[in-house]
Amino acid sequence: MKIIRLSGVIETTGLARSTIYKLIGEGGFPRPVPLVGRSVGWLESEVQEWIKDRIAQRDLNPHR
Repeated sequence: MKIIRLSGVIETTGLARSTIYKLIGEGGFPRPVPLVGRSVGWLESEVQEWIKDRIAQRDLNPHR
């Protein structure tokens, strides 16, 4: 199990910080894991699964 910080999430997804937190607020992106103090990270596997789900949605609707 690997935890990645926000910079890794941004690099992996191509999303902006504000978009990531907006999606989290809407329930559309994995929630961060509290680490120490104000530090948070994301499970890399959950971020990868989110990306796979986006690909699956794209493949189900190829005309979008």
